[in-house]
Amino acid sequence: MVSYKQLTAADFDAVIELGNKVHGDNYLTDESLADYAERGIKDGINLNWLAFVDGQLAGIRLTFAPGNWELDDHCTPAEWPVTPEQMCYFKCVAVDPDIRGAGIGRGMLERSINEAKKLGCRAGLAHIWMQSPDNAAFEYFTRCGGELIEEHGKRWYDLSVNDGYHCPVCDGICYCSAGEMILRFK
Repeated sequence: MVSYKQLTAADFDAVIELGNKVHGDNYLTDESLADYAERGIKDGINLNWLAFVDGQLAGIRLTFAPGNWELDDHCTPAEWPVTPEQMCYFKCVAVDPDIRGAGIGRGMLERSINEAKKLGCRAGLAHIWMQSPDNAAFEYFTRCGGELIEEHGKRWYDLSVNDGYHCPVCDGICYCSAGEMILRFK
C-alpha cells in the first residue's frame, strides 16, 4: 500500500539517505535539502511530496514553486510554451530501486502538479539525468508527457567539482548530460 504526504523537516534524514542512494553521495545534504524544501513552498502551498510503502520512505519529489528558482545556462526559455512565472521546476525525483515500477513516481508528480496549478502554473521544467541507469529518468518523464527541449552537457559537473557530489555513473566527477524537458499541465 502506497501513501503520500508532503515533505516536512522531520523527514529530512530519510530523504537525504534515499536521494543519495539513488543519485550518488552528497547529491542531497542538510543545507541543500533545507534550501530545496523552502523553494518548494509558496503562499502556504507545498509542492514537495513523499511516498511511503508499509511506512518506509519509498519516493521523493522535490519541486520548486514559480519564482523560487533561477534560470541558468542550461535553460532555453525562448523554446518554452509559457513564461518562467507560469512554471514550477521539478528539481529531483528518487524512487527506491527495489520498488520502481509501482507508479510511485507518477503519483508524486501528479500531486506536485496539482499543488503547482494552485499557484497558476501551466507547465513544469526539469533537467532529466540522461545517463541514469537504463535511461529510466528520461523514459519515466517522457511517459508522463515531458517534451525534450534540448540536451545540455556536464549539467552536474560544477556540483561534483565544487560541492563534493559523487556521480554514481561517472564514479566521481560528473560528466552526465541533462535533458531540458517541459511538461505541460492539462
